[in-house]
Amino acid sequence: MIQKKPTKTISGVAPLAVMLPPRACPHGACLYCPSLNAPQSYTPQSPAVLRAKECEYDPEKQVKARLNALKGMGHPVDKIELIVMGGTFLAYPEEFQFEFIKKCYDAMNNKSSETLEQAKKINETAKHRCTALCIETRPDFCSDKHIKDMLEWGATRVELGVQAIDDKIYKKVNRGHKIQDVIDATTRLKKAGFKIGYHLMPGIPGSNPKKDLKMFKEIFSSTKFKPDQIKIYPCQVLKGAGIENLYYGGEYVPYAKEQLRVLLIDLYKETPEYVRIMRIMREIPPVYLVAGVKNIDLRKDIEEEIRERKIKIKEIRFREIGFALRDKRKVNTEIKIKKFAYKASDGKEIFLQAVNKDNLLFGLLRLRLEKNKSEPAMVRELHVYGPSLKLKEKAQKEWQHKGIGKELLQEAEKIAKRRGRNKIRVISGVGVREYYKKLGYELDSDKVYVEKDLA
Repeated sequence: MIQKKPTKTISGVAPLAVMLPPRACPHGACLYCPSLNAPQSYTPQSPAVLRAKECEYDPEKQVKARLNALKGMGHPVDKIELIVMGGTFLAYPEEFQFEFIKKCYDAMNNKSSETLEQAKKINETAKHRCTALCIETRPDFCSDKHIKDMLEWGATRVELGVQAIDDKIYKKVNRGHKIQDVIDATTRLKKAGFKIGYHLMPGIPGSNPKKDLKMFKEIFSSTKFKPDQIKIYPCQVLKGAGIENLYYGGEYVPYAKEQLRVLLIDLYKETPEYVRIMRIMREIPPVYLVAGVKNIDLRKDIEEEIRERKIKIKEIRFREIGFALRDKRKVNTEIKIKKFAYKASDGKEIFLQAVNKDNLLFGLLRLRLEKNKSEPAMVRELHVYGPSLKLKEKAQKEWQHKGIGKELLQEAEKIAKRRGRNKIRVISGVGVREYYKKLGYELDSDKVYVEKDLA
């Protein structure tokens, strides 16, 4: 068997990405985005694009191929985090969207269904269960109707292409939306229970390191934003992008490696404890990279430096138990539940985390309370960290299947009840519904959330 990359499933699930067929964005192209014969913002030789092309962009073929590849590398594939990428999915025709998602479920179920609802029902007890479904979109393609559709698909996470929070920059790069769209989309998504990710772009034309840091601080100090996770994609000059002409004309210069290293360490320091930095750097084939930092593994170098310098970092991924086990660090096994509350998007967020005395993270829960007490309390995420285990596998040193999730959920129920809520809801991946049913939760009448009465 091929030696697997342990980091692939070290956070508890197997991520599986499917790529959309190429389609131009309705607003045109952003200045930094290449317009090549590939899905928007990708290049024809990006690994994910090459894999999708081999499958003729058919979602069913893509899912099956990735499942086989992950299995071949020795990863458990019982719990799948499905990610739809490669453009603004919500701008595609509605019929295409629903059929695309259904085919993904069909592939995981290894069985064709007549309807999406049937496919989801089968997946609740399937061999490859969809425990999370992520949709990437633009802030201006995130209306109430879009959210209703995503809930119907069983989506649990949405990643917004935010890049910067500056209307002058948006105009300069032809982004096609405004800061208010980011604020509105964030609020709608949180109220619906979604976990939210922002894509951020340091070095975007019109910015500089000082401004990047200032915008970053505002994202986590203003109650209008506060995402749960971020991906940091420093601006690079790619072939086929409008920015290429600015670069050759001397009007734009991307950050040098040292400049970016200093900035990224500052961003790490400013990242709150409830936020996970999902990724740093994009995997761009060198042949398409005109200028900009090329180190795909820059994150590894930065984190090594942070540890050497003993800089205190609160960010989630830096503290996950799975990475401590991977690095053979000594782990204290006494776990307590810690609570952190903050205001965001017209509501109150309560971040619960199972940690040890060294602040190593074993699990987390995000609970949202709206101002109106008649609204149910909403669990936006429940996640137990550590290497992914098969569904009925017993934990050894790993931390899944040890009751941490149940403890976090019970604590959330107590808090919700104390705050005068008579019902608690969970935005649950289709493949996790069985878990919640065992804990007394039932599917709501709209077949979207699982919920439980607290009276």
